[in-house]
Amino acid sequence: MAAAGSASKFATISRYMAEPITSRKVLESNRNDMKCRMEELVMRIQYDFCRSLEAEENFGKKFLVDRWERQEGGGGITCVLQDGDVFEKAGVNISVVHGNLPKGAIQQMRSRGKQLAEGDLPFFAVGVSAVIHPRNPMVPTIHFNYRYFEVTDSTGQKQWWFGGGTDLTPYYLNEADARHFHRTLKEACDPHDPTYYPRFKEWCDKYFFIPHRKECRGVGGIFFDDLDGPDAERAFDFVSSCAHSVVPSYLPLVRQHKNASYGDRHRQWQLLRRGRYVEFNLIYDRGTKFGLYTPGARYESILMSLPLNAKWEYMNIPDQGTEEAAISEVLKSPKNWLNL
Repeated sequence: MAAAGSASKFATISRYMAEPITSRKVLESNRNDMKCRMEELVMRIQYDFCRSLEAEENFGKKFLVDRWERQEGGGGITCVLQDGDVFEKAGVNISVVHGNLPKGAIQQMRSRGKQLAEGDLPFFAVGVSAVIHPRNPMVPTIHFNYRYFEVTDSTGQKQWWFGGGTDLTPYYLNEADARHFHRTLKEACDPHDPTYYPRFKEWCDKYFFIPHRKECRGVGGIFFDDLDGPDAERAFDFVSSCAHSVVPSYLPLVRQHKNASYGDRHRQWQLLRRGRYVEFNLIYDRGTKFGLYTPGARYESILMSLPLNAKWEYMNIPDQGTEEAAISEVLKSPKNWLNL
């Protein structure tokens, strides 16, 4: 029965935003291969998230769907919604790429402890990544990314691992929102390993830190990389659970705040905070760097995480006691939102 269910998923396009990058024949004949299973997962996640966001738009704004191919191997599906009444810019991208690892990517992987052989290193990478920049400053920005990676050396030895996470960047502090978001992520983690949420929450706080600003990008979430245990099956189940938690972690916040009143002061603060988002993504983000290192990279898709509008002001320091000061203080010192 499980095999039949998998076949039906591969056989219909109604649950995908576009035709898969890997041919349907290959997907259907390799249903137990982790590369194919992960591609099918990220395509379903992309579809579910895009359709959920479209349903929040009040005037029928839809995602532009751009399926592209990479000459060096593979391709992707980039979905972007711009100038909506609820979402100013929303990008949900999947990529399925393969080829030989570029030197910059090899150096980056070795710097975090990967033991990679010399010579050509064929790789396969599949993932889904999204960044949502809402119009209303009372609605937070969300980012998530879930990915699978394989590298094969000259002896045929294969290394594999998963990575990913989900994090929230509010412009104004709403503690109930933060608790709901973190509680949903914890509920996704706990059935797989009760240590995952506290470990990956701490990792997220450290990863999304902007050193030159001495502050975090947002109120955190979970982040992990190089996950290669306890085995491939259980690691995949965990990643699937996390990816499916995105909609219930975020959509209630959108519905609650998308029609909230706000003024020009709130909008200007939102634009300033988006500037910090840009700084992190262009200077520190590992995924952005890997994409830019990769031959044949599609820069429009890599940079879809950047907001439509942002601003920088010289020495903007919010006055004590203001809403802007409240979120600034939280970003300087990560908080235990669930009192664990």
